Amino acid sequence: MLDIRWRAGLFVCALSAICVFLWLISSLVTALLVFSISLLIYLASHIVWLYQLHRWLKTPVLQKIPEGSGIWEDVYSALLKYERKNTLKQAALNSALERFTITANAIPDGLVILSTTNHIEWCTKHAESQLDLDLSTDINLPIVNLVRNSDFIAYLYSESYREPFKLKHSRNTEATLEIWLIPLATGQKLLISRDVTQIEKVDSMRRDFIANVSHELRTPLTVVSGFIETLSDMDGVIPISIRNYFDMMQEQTTRMRRLIEDLLTLSLIESNTQPPEDRPIEMASLINMMLNDAKALSQGKHKISVETMSNLNLVGAVDELQSALSNLVSNAIRYTPEGGEIHLSWQLRNEQAVFSVRDNGIGIEQKHIDRLTERFYRVDRSRSRKTGGTGLGLSIVKHILTRHQAKLEIVSELGAGSTFSAIFSKARTLQK
Repeated sequence: MLDIRWRAGLFVCALSAICVFLWLISSLVTALLVFSISLLIYLASHIVWLYQLHRWLKTPVLQKIPEGSGIWEDVYSALLKYERKNTLKQAALNSALERFTITANAIPDGLVILSTTNHIEWCTKHAESQLDLDLSTDINLPIVNLVRNSDFIAYLYSESYREPFKLKHSRNTEATLEIWLIPLATGQKLLISRDVTQIEKVDSMRRDFIANVSHELRTPLTVVSGFIETLSDMDGVIPISIRNYFDMMQEQTTRMRRLIEDLLTLSLIESNTQPPEDRPIEMASLINMMLNDAKALSQGKHKISVETMSNLNLVGAVDELQSALSNLVSNAIRYTPEGGEIHLSWQLRNEQAVFSVRDNGIGIEQKHIDRLTERFYRVDRSRSRKTGGTGLGLSIVKHILTRHQAKLEIVSELGAGSTFSAIFSKARTLQK
């Protein structure tokens, strides 16, 4: 840039010197005439080079860039360097994009980039196959126009993507896709589709096996338990020396029956792919019912209090939610020593409805909290047996809450008590 200014200044100075010299040896008119003609020629040359630059910019081919002369030689030289640099950058970007596309298409999961308005911006070959898309024709189209599933649309607009969404393949009804939505910092979304057909088949076989075995065991256990109970009630039939054995058998058969009932309940919830029946639930009445059950289970050994927001209700399946929330209450009673305090709360927190059970019982170590909802996981197996736990209660709670787009939050400190909270989204709350 400095070189161009120097050349322009040199031309003006030289022309001015020549005109002054002509003025001295001839006349002012001659000097002005020469100055005007020279300036017009200088401007005309610039117009010619500008026209050539304009023509080249219409079809900018690197090999056909004008050479120029004088000032324009520097301009075209700088433009040539800039264009070469851009060409190298473009080649590097194309190479990186090609490598990314090859890598992305090698991933067995389908990947889709959605815009802030849920329009398709890009997808992989696996996504095209799994979701019946065609990037060449479907780009910039709304995903909801192509994946016409009401549950998927509700999941997309819920903006709650903690859990994946199961979607049946549109052409192959036996195939199942697992859909994950990941919000990106730019406001876009990354949709990941995974074929979990085989996993679903294995899970279905496992659920069917557990359900069938549990169902087959329930009848003989009921018969055995009935005979033991009948014999125990008959005076003189069981000698006093072996009565303790009958009591132990009765206790263990009762425990096995509870375990089988929980297994059947869990299997039923897991196999139910239909959304829960959404009906308004009068939470004040439901919590009052749970309070009475808690007092009956406690038998006056605990101080139980309740705090309810009377105008706050839920939408969902009342039987399922009653089972889940009652499980939290009964757990607090079982694991809180005699004389302890248990507090039930139903409140609104950050526009989300929260049912929480707080106790000052034995508490739980932090290392166990993440695994509490696993099947048959017990913090203390001996204590669980004494309290009559099956190890399936919190797993049932988690599945019921997941069906209602809710989550289970556990806060606990060993020796100081625990707080179990069921947190429901704003979409499931009703306020009078």
